[in-house]
Amino acid sequence: MDAGGPRLPDTVLFEIFLYLDHTDVLSVGLVCQQWRAVSRDEFLWKELFYRYYRVSRDVPRHPAAVSWYDEFQRLYDTIPCVEVQALKEHNDQVLHLSFSHSGCLFASCSKDCTVKIWSNELDISLQHSSNMRPYNWSYTQFSQFNSDDSLLLVSGVFVGPHNSSSGEIAVISMENFTLLSRVRNKPYDVFGCWLNETNLISGNLHRIGRITSCSVLWLNNAFQGIESENVNVVKRLFKIQNLNASTIRTVMVADCSRYDSPDLLLDYEEQLAASSTCPVFDLGSDSEEEEAKPKQLPEPAVQELPDAGGVPAEEGLQQFFDDLMEGRVRPAMTDTELETKVAELFVRNRTKPPEPNLLPTDSNSKTKYLIFTTGCLTYSPHQIGIKRILPHQMTTAGPVLGEERRSDEFFDSLDHVIDIHGHIIGMGLSPDHRYLYVNSRAWPRDCVISDPMQPPPIAEEIDLHVFDLKTMKEVKRALRAHRAYTPNEECFFIFLDVSRDFVASGAEDRHGYIWDRHYNICLAKLQHDNVVNSVAFSPVEQELLLTASDDTTIKVWRSPRAVRVRQARRPRPRKLLFSWLMNQNS
Repeated sequence: MDAGGPRLPDTVLFEIFLYLDHTDVLSVGLVCQQWRAVSRDEFLWKELFYRYYRVSRDVPRHPAAVSWYDEFQRLYDTIPCVEVQALKEHNDQVLHLSFSHSGCLFASCSKDCTVKIWSNELDISLQHSSNMRPYNWSYTQFSQFNSDDSLLLVSGVFVGPHNSSSGEIAVISMENFTLLSRVRNKPYDVFGCWLNETNLISGNLHRIGRITSCSVLWLNNAFQGIESENVNVVKRLFKIQNLNASTIRTVMVADCSRYDSPDLLLDYEEQLAASSTCPVFDLGSDSEEEEAKPKQLPEPAVQELPDAGGVPAEEGLQQFFDDLMEGRVRPAMTDTELETKVAELFVRNRTKPPEPNLLPTDSNSKTKYLIFTTGCLTYSPHQIGIKRILPHQMTTAGPVLGEERRSDEFFDSLDHVIDIHGHIIGMGLSPDHRYLYVNSRAWPRDCVISDPMQPPPIAEEIDLHVFDLKTMKEVKRALRAHRAYTPNEECFFIFLDVSRDFVASGAEDRHGYIWDRHYNICLAKLQHDNVVNSVAFSPVEQELLLTASDDTTIKVWRSPRAVRVRQARRPRPRKLLFSWLMNQNS
């Protein structure tokens, strides 16, 4: 449009741009003189933002944004939605991806029983591959770098005697890719995780009855070949009773030290309280500017053990047996209900009480949370258990098998429990460890579980819940878009990942998904040819995302802005040839 031509009213011009694709909006803005005149009009960009992205008008602008124009451009230009590379070195389903903290390397696990280490350069390349079949592994399923990226934890399924399946954790040195140690891990979907640079957490499971068991979580030194008999290489961390066929799975560790200075506050009232002192940073970059301390919120109540009305556990158990034998227990109990009732009575006075004051009281706290999936009604994981790890517990030094506790304290209680009311199929922490994101498939409303071996049917739609680990409360509404189709007994873990501004997840519908954490909107669908099992953001560049699929490929996705930057770095022969011809003509 020529500057001297007829001028459309701004409202009409704006309505035209509302129905253009946003790529057209930005490109037209470069050549249209009239659009330049209104391109920085905040009212127009605010209207365009809310209407195009379908964001509720109750949602304020991102606390670090300087204008609605910049916000619109951020959500268009910095989402890693452009496929730039497909890695096909695996020859079976790819199950998990994990980046090193530096972002220079990442690892992939697969049903082909290898863990592969990749170099994250301009073009990603394979650096090393370790085959775990010589150690009787069936496949690799999870990996995690330690805090200084010197060691890699690899978790897999181990085939033992008589074809029994359990789990095993291997520790690999990143200096020369040698195998340093191996640790048994049962059940295998405990996965395992690092507690600090040299100590990792594994699990074991002991059956007590048909549907009653005990989960023991162990702290292991990564270097098992210590020659001194006076140095422990393993120590029992927690011992927790499981009822109704449930078990502890999917352990992870959250560091509480940054809860008062998160990268992004998700509660809008907290954002408002912090906005007066909140520094502004470029949302399109990955600078680690921190926000001011939010206001203190009341502490949530921790889980309490059932009260027996002051009756000692031994007397309560004896009274129950007397009532049972004399027919005073009505209605008649099934074998499953009887086992659960006896286990509950037995454990009541044999459990160490929860830690008081679950939440850290100062921002410099060295306290960490052990987070895991569990349950109380059925075998499918439907609760999140949280247990505080105190500083003196973060080393294998000291008593080996929990001798510090009283002889009658057999079990540890959970400090907090979050009930999901559905089958949990994925968990991930925000980079500051303030927020926990949980993939779940909901149970029907008001469902009743009468048999722990028959859990309720689960929804195809996946809910992505968000919990604030400072308040232990759910924040925002659940994110939705992705779907899964397998029933309870075949349900598998779908790994998600969280960056400073985005959250991503795989799905069984052959797509990966990206949402904006602040606006709670789905921004991109990433195509694969089969189930997407895992996603991973680069920890230093959130405009780089990896997705892993059952189609045996790892896809590399970058933002439109990152793609332009990469293309600008490459030589352009045609442009050079054109310049040479112009010089010849002159």
